[in-house]
Amino acid sequence: MQQDSLFEYVMRLSDDSLILGQRLGEWCGHGPILEEDIAITNIALDLIGQSISLYDFAAELEAKGRNHDQLAYLRYENEYKNVLLVEQPNGDFAMTMLRQFFFDAFRLPLYEALMQSRVAQLAAIAAKSVKETRYHLKHSSEWVIRLGDGTEESHMRAQAAIDHLWRYTNELFYENAHDQRLQESGAVPLMSDIKEKWQKTVHEVLQEATLQLPSNNWKFDGGREGRHSEHMGYILSDLQYMQRAYPNMEW
Repeated sequence: MQQDSLFEYVMRLSDDSLILGQRLGEWCGHGPILEEDIAITNIALDLIGQSISLYDFAAELEAKGRNHDQLAYLRYENEYKNVLLVEQPNGDFAMTMLRQFFFDAFRLPLYEALMQSRVAQLAAIAAKSVKETRYHLKHSSEWVIRLGDGTEESHMRAQAAIDHLWRYTNELFYENAHDQRLQESGAVPLMSDIKEKWQKTVHEVLQEATLQLPSNNWKFDGGREGRHSEHMGYILSDLQYMQRAYPNMEW
């Protein structure tokens, strides 16, 4: 039972990284400036790299002979457990940066806590990923401040992004029976602790950016249970095309 719970947990981490990496990859060649085009693409590659390590670990836990390519490319939509936030369209640059900021502010304290996990391999993956994630948060935070406290239009676009994306953030802190088992054994942290740190980062950055959190309490979820938005199928059609068209292909 513990191994099943750990597999579920690791697959969530993997799917978050994979789908957000795929989304960011759509910016390749379309960034607002050359330096940022390269930066976004590198962050996408970091996330894909993290997903490979996590999928490899998940494959070991599952022990059914699947590898990271099969876990990434050969599952159906309802088998993915990523949060709805990461599958939302890129929109404009402000939308992409606010989506990234909300995710980075969550993923950094989570990885920092997972470095203390009693599951050695999970702790090692977190330790390897945390340096990249610190850069990701620094990058997205600086852009949120720059956009929010910039021109009238950049402020308007950043605020519109917050107003749209806020409804998806609560799902980041999803917990079920699998999480409770793992928390009791010291394998993973309490989400309440991660949420407290996330809220602190979000409030500090948005205050400096002169941006406001929306007053509504809408909460959209379902991704952690395999119920996705209308965007997910389109993402998978791009992501999975080559592997499904040419089974077992490798570069």
